Amino acid sequence: MAKVRNKSFIVMTFLSPLLFVGIAVFVGYLSSLKADVKQIAIHDETGIFANEFKNSDEYHYLNLSQVGLKTLKDSLVMESYEGVLYIPKTDSLSQLQEKVQFISNDSPSLGFLGETEETIANKITKLNFETAKLDTLAIRKAKAEVNISVAKASGEETLKGLNEIKIAIGGAFGYLIMMFIIIYGNMVMRSVIEEKTNRIIEIIISSVKPFQLMMGKIIGTSLAGVLQFFIWAIIGLGLMFGASAFFGVNAAPTANVSPEVMQQAQAQMSTAQLYLKEIMNLPLGTIISCFILYFVGGYFLYSSFYAAIGAAVDSETDSQQFLLPIMMPLILGVYIGFFTVINDPHGNIATVFSMVPLTSPIVMLMRIPFGVPWWQLAISLTLLFGTFLGVVWFASKIYRVGILMYGKKPTWKELYKWLQY
Repeated sequence: MAKVRNKSFIVMTFLSPLLFVGIAVFVGYLSSLKADVKQIAIHDETGIFANEFKNSDEYHYLNLSQVGLKTLKDSLVMESYEGVLYIPKTDSLSQLQEKVQFISNDSPSLGFLGETEETIANKITKLNFETAKLDTLAIRKAKAEVNISVAKASGEETLKGLNEIKIAIGGAFGYLIMMFIIIYGNMVMRSVIEEKTNRIIEIIISSVKPFQLMMGKIIGTSLAGVLQFFIWAIIGLGLMFGASAFFGVNAAPTANVSPEVMQQAQAQMSTAQLYLKEIMNLPLGTIISCFILYFVGGYFLYSSFYAAIGAAVDSETDSQQFLLPIMMPLILGVYIGFFTVINDPHGNIATVFSMVPLTSPIVMLMRIPFGVPWWQLAISLTLLFGTFLGVVWFASKIYRVGILMYGKKPTWKELYKWLQY
């Protein structure tokens, strides 16, 4: 109650979503800024490729084949050009494929090199076709472009990129759990360290059992976190339903708008409606309820570690050696989620790590938008809360001994001895 009534808690509850949105908008703005245009000098001794390179927002190509290569290299020292693309004259096109050089003081990006290689390769391919007396126009017309539409077994139309939307939603909830565990777990640890250093704990421990005190800190902080999430969920769902209602209203036709523009706008509106429909068809109730369960279970599990560490050390500086083993499973869960679940949400790796208690709060939440059998959820939650009870039992032993220890930095060996008491 003291934490919830704190002004900083109230302010950050409503300010944090705005900060996240502001950061996202700022990152999007930075990504939209155009980089400085880079001048690329082309020294083409063949006279074939120089005109194949088209200027872009990032690169401008200058045909300086008449300028000596040594002069162009000297210009690089003066930073007149970003680089020089040197295409030598060879006896055959097959020899040329390995002779092209890009000369620069800085390493070029892989994207630029890939586009340059593709441009030269396409021109060489076209010349090879002409040498073989093949009809390049007929070959170009023979090329086919396939656009696969996606539909459900029921015949209902669906959209491409739906898996990316699912992993984005699951990843967002998994990342929130990781952040909540770290933020509120550190709160528990700092609270224990503060009471220990102020010697308040010596008074409290005379009337409260160490296990009760540790569980009180964990439960109280977790309830504050759940309340904060409920407020964010209500705001987020309100905005989602508002957006759904907005896109569901058909815009009135405007006389000054051409039919082509109106048709394009209606197509975009229809696509937005389909995306919103697909999002609303996701198991949002299951996602939110499982988020609460996995947040509570994961938070209880990791907060037990945090409370034990807080009791074992005298300052936050001393706690760093013990925090890394706690952070590693959380980081592992995020990496497994983003690199495995998105490719194979029901594969063995994703399924196993969604059952392992130390990683299940993150990995399972990333799998839920793809559909998870109820028995897997039941096993995962049972293992999570069962492991929590076992960890609390071990952590309470460290907490009981360490809470009254002062002036000595504990080691892993001493923590093991405390577990044996």
